Amino acid sequence: MSAVSTADPHRDCQEIVRHLATVVFPWDTTRSLELALFRTFASVRIGGLLHATGEFERRTGKRYDDTDLIINEIIENGFDSQRGARAIARMNALHARFRIANEDFLYVLCTFVFEPIRWNERFGWRRMSEAEKLAWFSFWRQLGERMQIRDIPETMTAFESYGHAYETANFRFTQANQRVALATRELFAGW
Repeated sequence: MSAVSTADPHRDCQEIVRHLATVVFPWDTTRSLELALFRTFASVRIGGLLHATGEFERRTGKRYDDTDLIINEIIENGFDSQRGARAIARMNALHARFRIANEDFLYVLCTFVFEPIRWNERFGWRRMSEAEKLAWFSFWRQLGERMQIRDIPETMTAFESYGHAYETANFRFTQANQRVALATRELFAGW
């Protein structure tokens, strides 16, 4: 019997996610969050903004590492810890420099919920339990609230539907999103 089976997925989501990401599925979590980020490049606005900053093309490794460090601080220390709160404040400050639509923030958050769950379904050494999936959703939802993202769906089903609708409305090929994707692909291939 796992500790998750006796935990409350909403209340204990930080502890459950830390355990999943650092003990149970560390390699899988990293790969799936990389794919989550990669998936966002197909959005015309997200890919366009990332291209406009030039960071993903000029300093791909640094941009990747910065994102990884912030996310790891939050997962490993919890968003209510001093370190987690500082990481969230830093992430919010970095994003505040740009005009980013709430729908785009919401979609990126959605990918951080569902890509790891989908990856786990296909490649995990075991599948996440329903309680673990709910804790994963609750963790990212609560993080989104701390980022002041509005209109976060209250259920996994509603959030997944949002993600599909967003992709239908916003995924299109552009030279900008291709350049960001190619630079990131080359970083991954270089490993």
